[in-house]
Amino acid sequence: MQNVYDFEWEHLGDISEGRPNLGSETSVVAYRLMQYTFKDAFSKEIGKEKTLELFIKAGTLAGKEFCKNVLDTSMPFTEFIADLKEKLISLKIGILMVEKADEKKLQFVLTVSEDLDCSGLPIFGEAVCDYDEGFIAGIFEGYTGKKFMVKEVDCWATGDRTCRFEAKPIES
Repeated sequence: MQNVYDFEWEHLGDISEGRPNLGSETSVVAYRLMQYTFKDAFSKEIGKEKTLELFIKAGTLAGKEFCKNVLDTSMPFTEFIADLKEKLISLKIGILMVEKADEKKLQFVLTVSEDLDCSGLPIFGEAVCDYDEGFIAGIFEGYTGKKFMVKEVDCWATGDRTCRFEAKPIES
């Protein structure tokens, strides 16, 4: 019997078989309902700091698996990013733009507009896209083989109209 909690891409199942009428898409409302109720329940049980840490870890795992199963890591950086942009749009995750890229230092500034996590939220006064931080870090780790630190510096929930992330490798 397979362990459900050691995540592998195959655990997503055969969506076309399981949802022959509804298909593979859902609403942003359903996604956010799950994400924000998880955050609320987890924060009450284990605290906000630990909850955010776990959302980043989950995002990192998701980003690495996404990179391994959806993206072509053999492409040069520019083509890889173009492929990533296309996949994020086709899956309706968000619209990625690279504002700055230092390929030698592996330092990047990225924006994601119309993202799943926060576009259209009320202003909370703090960034909320911690899962996205992990997701982006996982994608870059999957592509480069190096662990990344990604920090959201602008967010819809802080009054900005796009999410901006700074990404750089973690020194080992």
